Amino acid sequence: MKQRDVLLAALGLVIVWQIAATIVNRPILPGPWDVCVVFFKELGNGLLIHFGVSLWRVTAGMLLSVLLAAPAGLAIGASKTANRLLSPIIYLLYPIPKVVFVPVVLLFLGIGDAAKIALIILILFFQIVVLVRDQAVGIPPQLLQSLNSLGAGRRALFRFVYLPASLPAILTALRQSIGTAVAVLYISELFATKYGLGYYIYYNGSTLFNYPAMYAGVAAMSLLGLGMYFGVDWLERKWCRWKFVN
Repeated sequence: MKQRDVLLAALGLVIVWQIAATIVNRPILPGPWDVCVVFFKELGNGLLIHFGVSLWRVTAGMLLSVLLAAPAGLAIGASKTANRLLSPIIYLLYPIPKVVFVPVVLLFLGIGDAAKIALIILILFFQIVVLVRDQAVGIPPQLLQSLNSLGAGRRALFRFVYLPASLPAILTALRQSIGTAVAVLYISELFATKYGLGYYIYYNGSTLFNYPAMYAGVAAMSLLGLGMYFGVDWLERKWCRWKFVN
């Protein structure tokens, strides 16, 4: 996607926002310029700290998800026995909305970072496992047989065949899950915590009734999600260059 198109889309959303604020004409919906001014003012009043805490939580959750789910998906996809035994379990667990586990995870892991990171892992894990498994299963058997005939062992197959073939699936799973992961992060940061964008948004909107600051927090969380999304796009262009060859 071209940067010009993204900028035009952003400009269009800002215009719609300004029109809506003008029509509503109430403090609960300030205009984009007012929010922009408050945003930069709040950066020095704690918003940047809240952003950093949320960024740490979602980044740690995504990295741990990849480290746990990618090898599991490769192992399941590379073994017919493992695929046959574990696929029914994945089939049952995958459709369950992971948001319902928020109170359970908080009960077991408490209100610290561990619970919030664990929730993100729950969301990403199954999506990565499913996509990586399907990608691994779809590798042509003739390719594997050819490499085996050349003396390639299981480790070499994983390194030079399964992992490169599954890398786009891993990045696709991350891209698809970023929005949900940030949403669940917001929900988890509402419970007994004093740091994070979720807490910042809720506190300013529901306690202080500082609506421009609340929308500044919403903008910061949106930038967090967009930054993660564009970061995955950048990794895909860097690691999967063959996909962009004309």
